[in-house]
Parts: sequence; structure tokens; C-alpha cells
Amino acid sequence: MTEEEFYTDILHFFEDIDKYYGSKTEITEGICNSYGDFSADLSTWNLFEFDLIRSAYRKTGDRFMMEGEGMYYEISAGSIVSFHQPGRNKFEFIEKLGENVYRITKLRFHYKY
Repeated sequence: MTEEEFYTDILHFFEDIDKYYGSKTEITEGICNSYGDFSADLSTWNLFEFDLIRSAYRKTGDRFMMEGEGMYYEISAGSIVSFHQPGRNKFEFIEKLGENVYRITKLRFHYKY
């Protein structure tokens, strides 16, 4: 996949995310210090659940954001090193946040269609 295709896939995801508005959204987030090794032993994990209300791109800071009631989550657009869709209504982003700091964000939408 070329770099242009990579960024086009990410943009298409965020351009089409509004179809998930109102859907239960699960975000599983893992932070580790070794790219590709998000094992339970070497990572710190968090789980968030909310109904997606809106999303946007915050130009200042170069961030994609998703919001639900009492919930706000951002992904650093400039830090994304991997993006793919492992299943229907499931998406994964990996960001490189520092020299040895990586965050995987797994999104799952409980979409009715």
C-alpha cells in the first residue's frame, strides 16, 4: 500500500464515520513500548463504551476526535503509523507517540445495518 492510499483510507474512514452516529461504540486502547507487541504482559489497556454523538477533525493539534455523552477521545493524525479494518465495523489505528511509545486504538461499532 502506498502512502497516498494509506492516508486516503484514513480519510475515507473519518468521512464516513457519521453513519455510526447513535451506535454503541467500543474503544479498546493499548499502550506499549514495542511496536507490534501489544501483549497483555507488556501493555496497559483501557476500555471505553459510549454512544457516538459526533466526530470532527481538530486542525489545531492535527487530531481526529470522537465524542459521546461524558466521553471524548482523540487520535493524533500525524502520529498514525498503521490503519486497517480487521472486520465489519471494526477498525484499528496504531500511533507512534514517542521514541518507544505506541498506542493501538481498536474501534468497534455496534451498527444496525
